[in-house]
Amino acid sequence: MAVRERRGLARGNTAEWGQQLLLLLLLGCCSGRIHRLALTGEKRPDIQLNSFGFYTNGSLEVDLSLLRLGLQETKEKTPLVGFSLTRVQSGSIRSSSTWDPNDCPLQKNSSNLLVLFLINTKDLQVQVQKYGEQKKLFISPGLLPETPSEPGLPKPEHTVTPKKDSGTTTVLDKAKSKPMLDAGVLSPQGLNGKDKELVLGLGHRNNSYNFSFHVVIGSRAEEGQYSLSFHNCYNLMRGQERPFDITVMIREKNPEGFLSASEIPLYKLYMVMSACFLAAGIFWVSVLCKNTYNVFKIHWLMAALAFTKSISLLFHSINYYFINSQGHPIEGLAVMHYITHLLKGALLFITIALIGSGWAFVKYVLSDKEKNIFGIVIPLQVLANVAYIVIESREEGTSDYGLWKEILFLVDLICCGAILFPVVWSIRHLQDASGTDGKVAVNLAKLKLFRHYYVMVICYVYFTRIIAILLRVAVPFQWQWLYQLLVEGSTLAFFVLTGYKFQPAGDNPYLQLPQEDEEDVQMEQIMTDSGFREGLSKVNKTASGRELL
Repeated sequence: MAVRERRGLARGNTAEWGQQLLLLLLLGCCSGRIHRLALTGEKRPDIQLNSFGFYTNGSLEVDLSLLRLGLQETKEKTPLVGFSLTRVQSGSIRSSSTWDPNDCPLQKNSSNLLVLFLINTKDLQVQVQKYGEQKKLFISPGLLPETPSEPGLPKPEHTVTPKKDSGTTTVLDKAKSKPMLDAGVLSPQGLNGKDKELVLGLGHRNNSYNFSFHVVIGSRAEEGQYSLSFHNCYNLMRGQERPFDITVMIREKNPEGFLSASEIPLYKLYMVMSACFLAAGIFWVSVLCKNTYNVFKIHWLMAALAFTKSISLLFHSINYYFINSQGHPIEGLAVMHYITHLLKGALLFITIALIGSGWAFVKYVLSDKEKNIFGIVIPLQVLANVAYIVIESREEGTSDYGLWKEILFLVDLICCGAILFPVVWSIRHLQDASGTDGKVAVNLAKLKLFRHYYVMVICYVYFTRIIAILLRVAVPFQWQWLYQLLVEGSTLAFFVLTGYKFQPAGDNPYLQLPQEDEEDVQMEQIMTDSGFREGLSKVNKTASGRELL
């Protein structure tokens, strides 16, 4: 379990739950592109640490400060503990997906771009094995110097020296010290297939091990999405797992900053989209001010949604900017982003469901079925936003990271399906009413509008949940930001079309149909049958004014 991250929501009253949620928001500020992961009592044989897209001169630094295995003496000649660095096609495809869960990745040769760091606890050394065409993938012991270098220039490999943690000792036999010195620097000229074996020193103190290394992408041929994993193949046998402790720091950087190749354009993209939603919100408010008589509460709720979306994207853009420049976000801005993201998600699904049910436009009371939908969607949206905060705040290597990711995906799909029910019920009600109440023309126009809105909601869900994911898998690693562009662009188009369809205008068929409750209908029937209304005329109140019938 993760020492720093394992803080769940305690059971208690509402105030205590709110305090825990606020604490979770504050923990979200700890995430960045400088990752620190501490796991104790871990039993998983494979741990996906991180995935990052590197450009030329990008660097990966790994500092394993503590590894406590608690293993007994084994007869295995090949080390069964270590790291693997694999280049994959896209960020959505993990390199471990092609491995057999019963096989040890550290014992299999691969034709793909694969680097293995085999930890030999007996000889106190780390064997580095490279496979595939990797002529300018430079691997050296220690971490990179702290002094910043000019962007765009390659890192000087010949100045790198192994860096040892304070208080640790590196034990090596004299016979092995010479290979260690020779292996400190890699020659730029690699070999096809398996390269010359590089050996790194392994520190040992208080029954724990430590070492560090860094990788530099030396040419465009080595650019790509890399996946770093930790493997403990001694725990492959079920029922015989032995807990181990690990503390690792991972620092990934491109020449332009700490963002992955697919994330570099995001802070500019979110800033532009924030301005677009702000402009749409201002224009919508101007339309409402010009048509004050036809404005309903739902119209102002739509305006609040547009402004909340704009503010959320603004904070998201600022967070990415500081992550790119400093490696971590600003705490206060990160909290504001999570709060506005939570409000935006809740407002989005509530607004869609209210429009679909016809609330405030044609009726002010929701049916029992519609109330049940809101009773389901609102708690699920809270759960989805909690899952989003957990995913953003916790490291990818934590044991429950994948579970929260699946919860977010499943809950989001359930909410998307639930908001369609009010639209379907309204369409069915209009179909039944179009031939019975004598207002066929108005009901058919309203029915057509509801069908259009149903198609709009389906397209919005389809583009943002399915097409966007397929696009993310299909495009190269440096173009995966198109996923966010499609999501935000589809959201903006959905907002604009919804506002156009349900704008406060006198000729809008959605606002023309007068609604009468059952008591008014019964009273009208009684008064007509008794002759009380003879010689009187009825005045009906509609959205566009008062009409004499």
